[in-house]
Amino acid sequence: MQPAPTDPFAWFATWLAEAEQSEPNDANAMTLATATTGGAPSARIVLLKAWDERGFVFYTNLESRKSAELFANPQASLLFHWKSRRRQIRIEGHVSLVADAEADEYYATRPRQSRLGAWASDQSRPMQDRAVFEARLAALDVEYPGPQIPRPPHWSGWRLAPARFEFWQDVEFRLHDRRVFERAADGWTAETLYP
Repeated sequence: MQPAPTDPFAWFATWLAEAEQSEPNDANAMTLATATTGGAPSARIVLLKAWDERGFVFYTNLESRKSAELFANPQASLLFHWKSRRRQIRIEGHVSLVADAEADEYYATRPRQSRLGAWASDQSRPMQDRAVFEARLAALDVEYPGPQIPRPPHWSGWRLAPARFEFWQDVEFRLHDRRVFERAADGWTAETLYP
C-alpha cells in the first residue's frame, strides 16, 4: 500500500491509472450491488463511464432490474477488482440519476449500434425470439439513417455519491492492508482495518 492520503478520490485516481496500465481488459469494470426493498441482493458488472468528486457514473436502461432496484432503494455498492494488481476498492453510497444533458452528451459518444440497441432492447425482460429484437434494430436503422439518434427516455445514467471507500491491497499470508474512508461533515475520516 502507499502512504495514506487524506483524499480517497486521489487514491482512487492513482489506483485506476495503474490498473489501466496493467489490466488486459476493462480496467473500468466494476461490480454494482443493489438490493430490493426487502433486502434481497443482486450484483452485476457494469462499466464506469465518468467520475469526479460528485461520484461514479454508469449508464443503463431505466426499466432494467438494476434501475428498478435503485429507484426503490437508492443505496448501492461498487467493487473494483484488479486481479493483476492484487487490489480492490469498495465504494458505498447513495445513487441518483445524472442530469439529462449529461446523459445526452455520453449517449452521443456511443457507437451507432449501441445507440440503436438502447431503443430496441427491453432490458432484463424475457425475450421470446431474438429475431424480434433484430427486426427492431433493423427498423430503427431505417428510422434513424443519419448520425443523429436521440437518447431514449428510458435510458440514462446513475451516479453513486460515495459515503464510504475501502482500499484493499493483497499481502502475502493474507496479511492484507485495508484502509477505510468515511464521509464526515468536514471531509473524510480514515482508519486502517485488521486484515
